[in-house]
Amino acid sequence: MLIRILVILAVLAVLGFIALVAFARLQGPPANLGVTNGKLQDCPDSPNCISTQHNLKYPLADPIPYDGNLDAARETMLAVLAGMERNKVLSTTEDYIHAEFRSATIGFGDDVELYFDDAAKVIHFRSAARLGYDDFKVNPRRMKAIRAAFEAAN
Repeated sequence: MLIRILVILAVLAVLGFIALVAFARLQGPPANLGVTNGKLQDCPDSPNCISTQHNLKYPLADPIPYDGNLDAARETMLAVLAGMERNKVLSTTEDYIHAEFRSATIGFGDDVELYFDDAAKVIHFRSAARLGYDDFKVNPRRMKAIRAAFEAAN
């Protein structure tokens, strides 16, 4: 009897894990992303988002400075993103990039937005988890790595 209960619990746990993976991988980006009046969306009131323009849980991050023209900065950033694992660029415009990053095991999605403020010669960013409350500082570490790779490429 005990073995039967343990087997049922194990099967339920596996099915729950499979459902979580499927849900995480099917989760698309929020509809409200993008730049409005030179500003990215605000971060939610949870520690799973970092931004250069609005933040409640992490310290406000500094934008990434760049020299030269906007096109060169955007191309450098696209090359940086291409060199990173488990991401794909979902959209680009002259002054904006939206990339999706996926976690290695379950496939949770994070959205990275980059807004190129050419007048100030800086790249504002917002990196946020789509699901959950805490990201265990994944987004700040990711943006630190993106910043370092971008600065090394310039």
